[in-house]
Amino acid sequence: MVPAVLVTLVLAGSLAAIPGNARTQTTFEEEAGTLPDGTPYLIRVPPNWTGAVIRDLDYASNARSSDRARNRSYLLDRGYAMIGTGRHPLRAIRHDPAVEIENLDAVLDMFDQRFRTPDRVIQFGCSGGGAVTLSIAEDFSSRIDGAIAMAANIPVWQMNTFLDGWFALKVLIAPDLPIVDLPFEGLGQIPPEIPDAWRRAIDAAQRTPEGRARIALAFTLGQWPAWGNQLTPLPDLEDATELQHSMYHTLSEIADAPGGNSRIRKELSAMGQQLSWNTGVDYREFFENGNTFLKRAVQRLYEEGDLDLESDLAQINAFPRVSASDYALEWWNTPGRAARGTPEIPLIKLQEVGDPRVPLALAQGYDDLVRADGKGDLYRTAYVLAPTHCGYTPAEVLAAVETLEHRLDTGQWGSTEPEQMNVLAESLDESPARFIDFERYEQKQYNRAWAPVGGAARGR
Repeated sequence: MVPAVLVTLVLAGSLAAIPGNARTQTTFEEEAGTLPDGTPYLIRVPPNWTGAVIRDLDYASNARSSDRARNRSYLLDRGYAMIGTGRHPLRAIRHDPAVEIENLDAVLDMFDQRFRTPDRVIQFGCSGGGAVTLSIAEDFSSRIDGAIAMAANIPVWQMNTFLDGWFALKVLIAPDLPIVDLPFEGLGQIPPEIPDAWRRAIDAAQRTPEGRARIALAFTLGQWPAWGNQLTPLPDLEDATELQHSMYHTLSEIADAPGGNSRIRKELSAMGQQLSWNTGVDYREFFENGNTFLKRAVQRLYEEGDLDLESDLAQINAFPRVSASDYALEWWNTPGRAARGTPEIPLIKLQEVGDPRVPLALAQGYDDLVRADGKGDLYRTAYVLAPTHCGYTPAEVLAAVETLEHRLDTGQWGSTEPEQMNVLAESLDESPARFIDFERYEQKQYNRAWAPVGGAARGR
């Protein structure tokens, strides 16, 4: 282990990007180092420490990133100690969420020894950190009081959700291009010629009425958000042309990772074996399960292009399928690597409706599992109107923290309705608060919930 360094630091201008915010610096005591496996860690304790700790998978990485430092300093301002790890240098080729949880426990052990056992520990994280947070809330909660999961990716769900849309695109606009078992170079990078070829195919499709309709169908089958790119304004859900234009720009952005964001990393986790499948899938049924507005847009675009929707769905259904490896699913079907909808501690989840990397549909699917498992009293979700991945504002994060703290203090949830969440957020910070009712963005039913139970799995 690299020796820890203990210092007292002042983070100046940490909130300068927030107009009118009076806070300009955060003083804290810091300990930093490297765990035996090479993972960096970071501990920061403010002088006004309340006895509560927020533990974040990516804290050691984000706190030292100039564009993200302010996204944690405001929590230090409020008296929370912040602890966590960073990304392992080889994470791209040997990712294991269960090991990341072990490392987080090791950092909490260090905190106990260096300072004292906290009065309260909140697990916190976004994206991969959100996925780990769900697993901790379900299976490793003995030292944790509550959890905040943001854009939680739930690996197998995420890869299947992306598989469906990319599979439709492959069948209908680019049969010769790959979407799974991709070649890679270096630390899991896709050779640039593959994204380039996909973008050319997408651009060519967008230039024709037929191609535009088929892009819209892929989004509907994949249950992807139409608005997932900051270059386009929020589309009118009643306007098929606006929706499709937004889909095209979202697809252009995610085409840097054909088959789904971080697919190679997730495949390599299980010895390079496939964790996605669409064997047994009926894409007609998946279309019926889609968002009402996206389905209407598809039907309108198919009519305008003089296309037969049933014929295209039949073509997708007839195309050779992708099968999952039993080994890969067994690897992902272990505590720390899967989510089942069974939190054991209070858990609040934040989700951006236009997240292009972790589609909103995953949050809806997790909501449904929690209710089905009778865990609703421990769980709340809040939705944010934004086309970003992990782009939550300080006001939104603080509102989630305050909501969880209220549940921990009183045993009762306060209101998580969007109006009340916005009022709370605006009372805590001057950055934007964008909580909304997500009803217009939800799917009839999420297609890809996979909940491992005793070695079996619902949804496969």
